[in-house]
Amino acid sequence: MKICTPFTRSENDVTMRRTGLTFGWKKPLAAAALLACGTGAGVAQLLLPDAPYLPNPVRVVSTVPTNGDVNPYGVAFIPKNFIYGAGKERPGDILVANFNNKNNMQGTGTTIVRIPAAGGSSTAPPIVFYQGTSAAQGMSTALGVLQYGFVVVGSLPTTDGTSATAQAGSLLVINNVGKLIQKITDPNIDGPWDMTLVDHGDTAVAYVTNSLNGTIARINFRVNTNGLTKLSSTVIASGYFHRGDPATLFAAPCGSVYDAKTDQLYVASSADNLVFAVPNASTRTSSDGPGYIVYQDFGHLHGALALAWAANGNLLVSNSDGINPLATEPSEIVEFTTDGNFVKQLPMDPAQGGSFGLNTYTNGETSVFAAVDDNQNTLTIWTLNVATPAPVF
Repeated sequence: MKICTPFTRSENDVTMRRTGLTFGWKKPLAAAALLACGTGAGVAQLLLPDAPYLPNPVRVVSTVPTNGDVNPYGVAFIPKNFIYGAGKERPGDILVANFNNKNNMQGTGTTIVRIPAAGGSSTAPPIVFYQGTSAAQGMSTALGVLQYGFVVVGSLPTTDGTSATAQAGSLLVINNVGKLIQKITDPNIDGPWDMTLVDHGDTAVAYVTNSLNGTIARINFRVNTNGLTKLSSTVIASGYFHRGDPATLFAAPCGSVYDAKTDQLYVASSADNLVFAVPNASTRTSSDGPGYIVYQDFGHLHGALALAWAANGNLLVSNSDGINPLATEPSEIVEFTTDGNFVKQLPMDPAQGGSFGLNTYTNGETSVFAAVDDNQNTLTIWTLNVATPAPVF
């Protein structure tokens, strides 16, 4: 695991403590500190003024539907075994959840749009998969798909677009024709900011990261053609730093991915600016804290946000730029190994705050990587050859 030398925060900041370590940062980091924290040659190359902005994107498509919703957050792919029924979704199609309404008020977006596996436009409105009402709004990064033909999305609503009015929210279950069939609430769902949805066919597990209390809940479901039945609900991790944020609504535990081989849940925590691993995620019956630190890298992490697996087995994390911002590294997506080594990074937007939801979909020797730019309200989609191991970017 890469552990950088701790930085000193300003006297106005609060020093946070995790597993006996005291750490902080200065804003912005000096270039010398950045090089000392990462792989010197790689960082220097990325900072060259003539470095490419994006590595040949396959296509850039709009995520703004006809009702004007903006601020795309969650990204999910339709899998090959999805039960379509009368729906028009196809394998490789991409769903994107919108968090804001047309007035850019956070926590009031009501739509999930569908981007076809082939097609889409950077200017034309995308296909609307689901459009809700004010009773089910604020579609967060918590977006997943089940093979029974259901889409599950976190609803984190506000009444005025600020964290002060954020509500506990729920998980919405939408069928394959875009109809809301269930609204799942639970005492352990408290501001669903992101979610990992593990599909076992007749059962499913949702690992929900909560922005209002800094916890992670594991919710087990039975699944059939009628929908989801809650079997159990357990808080499996807690103690993540969390607070309201005027730019991103919350700085809190956000992205997560599950590793079935090791039974670990990886968690990106924005305000902690760290990636943790929670052991025994599927079986633990209580929380003993946030887990252990997997990735601590103040040179490349600037508010760790959404998290996804890369086809090569590495992890991808987006940066909110809300913590430890660096003007020369705006809206970065960082690739790193599961043992905490930096690999490479990619800017999604020339301005800060554009990087958020991301996901991947592998089919044979190709992998599709999709990431939102919520400054531009677009989704960028690349098709990668995974036949030979290489960095994603």
